Amino acid sequence: MRLSKIYTKTGDQGGTMLASGDHISKTASRIEAYGTVDELNACVGMLRDSMRTDVTLETLWLFSSLGRVQNELFDLGGELATPTRILEKSKQKLLSQTDIQVLEQEIDLCNETLPPLANFVLPGGHLCNSTAHLARTVCRRAEREVIRLRAEETDVRVETQIYLNRLSDWLFVASRALSHELNVEEVLWDQRKDKV
Repeated sequence: MRLSKIYTKTGDQGGTMLASGDHISKTASRIEAYGTVDELNACVGMLRDSMRTDVTLETLWLFSSLGRVQNELFDLGGELATPTRILEKSKQKLLSQTDIQVLEQEIDLCNETLPPLANFVLPGGHLCNSTAHLARTVCRRAEREVIRLRAEETDVRVETQIYLNRLSDWLFVASRALSHELNVEEVLWDQRKDKV
């Protein structure tokens, strides 16, 4: 695919075109869903770039896995930009149960190396940790948008929703793994009732 013209002016009136050629409002649930997935992909890219500040982080499994996740998110955005009735599984990469299981396996393997949680953790302690939490919260919003879309268009595949649910857990574990690797203390939620 070659993009020779970046602006088309077709969206100047608040509409856009799906992969099917259908014109819909930029405020439609489908656009909100894949737009938020696009935002999530940008956050994941920012997390990956923040890891470049420490040479040892680039050698972590997490660094290459983030690259894989970015490609999966682009595939997911492409699927959401395509009405289900015209999805072509032979030509279009669709996320599968296998992709979800890979996230689960990585969560389990990583979690084994981390100390058990005694309290809720807050984003912070290091830029990498905070960026992972930012990606996690955008992932949760993307998941909510896909749930909303699936309520309106019941033929949207459930794998899209499950993948985002699992990815948000994966990003939480990634935030903890980064703090652990950087030898940065996790910021714990202070539950004292007497705090000002």
